[in-house]
Amino acid sequence: MPRTDWTPHRRDDGELLGWIHPDGDAWVAVDVLGRRASDAVDWLDAEAALEEHGIGWLADPWMLEGEGDRALRVRILEVTPDEEGVPGRILVKVDDFGDVTRPQTQQFSLPWPIPERLRAPSEGDPDPRVF
Repeated sequence: MPRTDWTPHRRDDGELLGWIHPDGDAWVAVDVLGRRASDAVDWLDAEAALEEHGIGWLADPWMLEGEGDRALRVRILEVTPDEEGVPGRILVKVDDFGDVTRPQTQQFSLPWPIPERLRAPSEGDPDPRVF
């Protein structure tokens, strides 16, 4: 995904919220996972979309398809966008529900931007506490 015309947008503390790039005469906001965070809008609305979207959702549980007979509940550990020809990655781990006494859980390295098999949980997903 070429990003030569993407402008990084950061919070006041310097944390990257995403990018804004041109789309005709308008601008599109893209979050840190490489997903559109706005339609084609004016610059200030694109900034507002990223500010409103934030990055707190990165700490939410996610579902990873294709690693077993059912989706795995995972947490995002790291997001590294593509940079100067170096492919980015999204590192996730099987959700340990914050139990620091458990052995380290399995990790998966996925390509950036977010692949379709990494998604937000939905109502029909299995209860991750039931095996």
